[in-house]
Amino acid sequence: MGSYAIEMIEKGKRIDGRAFDEFRNIEIKENVVKKAEGSASVKIGETHVIAGIKLELAEPFEDTPNEGVLVVNIEFSPIASPDFESGPPGEDAIEVARIVDRGIRESKAIKLDELFIAPEKVWGVFVDIHVINHKGNILNAAALASLVALLNTRIPKIVDGKIVRNEFERKLPVEHKPITVSVCKVGNKYILDPLLEEENILDAKLSVAIREDEKICALQKQGSKGIDFEEIEKMVDLAVEKSKEIRELIKWQ
Repeated sequence: MGSYAIEMIEKGKRIDGRAFDEFRNIEIKENVVKKAEGSASVKIGETHVIAGIKLELAEPFEDTPNEGVLVVNIEFSPIASPDFESGPPGEDAIEVARIVDRGIRESKAIKLDELFIAPEKVWGVFVDIHVINHKGNILNAAALASLVALLNTRIPKIVDGKIVRNEFERKLPVEHKPITVSVCKVGNKYILDPLLEEENILDAKLSVAIREDEKICALQKQGSKGIDFEEIEKMVDLAVEKSKEIRELIKWQ
């Protein structure tokens, strides 16, 4: 299938008939996990990811004693793909979690200073991402699900130093809304939202986190082959344009 995917791309076509710069159908659902403080389900084609947000009392990091804590984890369940194995997160899962984390953190999406409670006590925002079905482009789906989940997250009440679940005092202070778009290079062609078969033949991938003011917050290059500066500029421009389309699908609250 890999050689077929390359052959199709060289002819200016894709396996599923999409244009090079076209995403599969994107379906977003909010509040899909009742016990989470915020959650979202995102489907990009057959790829399906769910993100849940849990808030816990935490100690701040030493270098940011007056700010809340952000932690992003992702689980590649064997149910989602025969390529995934049970056990601790592998390198691929760790890398996806780091890229999603960077997009949120570097965009200043959350006002972490507003999560300070008392000396040595802050809110910890734990983003748990679960891959339900893997048919390519997990990263963009995971980043989008995480953002939507954060947007509908509410902060629980604290009574006598303990969290009261299902009673909320306010919404999570989300200020900026980063969208991550990965632009993939195959030969001299650029494609978006790769199928699993296309991911296996990529030369390189550039993932770009873009804020609503079109500020570039984070870049992550993956793949075995290099990308020159002229190509990077083209790939970033394409990511910015496509981020606008994805942004229109989200219910801003």
